[in-house]
Amino acid sequence: MCKYLNNKEAKKTQLVKRGENMVLIEVIIFVLVLVLLSGIRVIYEYERGVVFTLGKFSSTKGPGLRFLVPIFQTMTKVDMRVITADAPRQEVITKDNIPVLANSVVYFKVVKPEDAIIKIEDYSYAVKQLTQAAMRDIIGNRELDFVLGEREKIAQDIRLIVDKETDKWGINIEAIKLQEMELPAEMKRAFAKQAEAERARRAAIILSEGELSASQNLKKAAENLSKGKGALHLRTLQTIREIASDPSEKINWIIPTEILELFKKTK
Repeated sequence: MCKYLNNKEAKKTQLVKRGENMVLIEVIIFVLVLVLLSGIRVIYEYERGVVFTLGKFSSTKGPGLRFLVPIFQTMTKVDMRVITADAPRQEVITKDNIPVLANSVVYFKVVKPEDAIIKIEDYSYAVKQLTQAAMRDIIGNRELDFVLGEREKIAQDIRLIVDKETDKWGINIEAIKLQEMELPAEMKRAFAKQAEAERARRAAIILSEGELSASQNLKKAAENLSKGKGALHLRTLQTIREIASDPSEKINWIIPTEILELFKKTK
């Protein structure tokens, strides 16, 4: 009887151990599935994935569903779209020692994602700082009149400098635009006076040209009137008629004294 009980207890112990082993196996399988699922990555069409294996660069993944070996591999995603970065406003001294507040916008795009991740820590911040430095150099070597009149040329010069420096980072500078350039209040008043004087000069020139044209036309009219007998008298009578049409107007007829003396002698 005791032997039967011992066998029964041994079977129960084996069943318990077998159950514990099954639970342990299920836990291990569940953990393995989670680990495998953690290696799945989705890369969008506008992204690229830079993969590192045990800390070393191994490959660049394109868009789609990608699998990484957990623990051994990591991936950094890089946006391949055109990025718009606003370079903060800064004060720049021109060549003729005039302070100007200027800010710009830079449009750039990552063309080599592995270089943008490996060769530079924060490429977006670096591009903005480099744009600021290039803007100080370019505007600082130009006079104010050139800066205000050739903004596109200055922006192009800045783009060439920044694009050359960022080429080794795998970044292409699409465009740089000077958004705003603010002058001191004293310079604004000076420019306003200059513009006002220029307008006055143009008005005086136009007025003098009109006077010259009018005098030439009057001379021609007088020559034509003098050629015909009675033409001048008809013109005089026409002018008097135009004046007399308004009752508020008065006409003063001036007669030379010689004519008055002639009338006295006839009497």
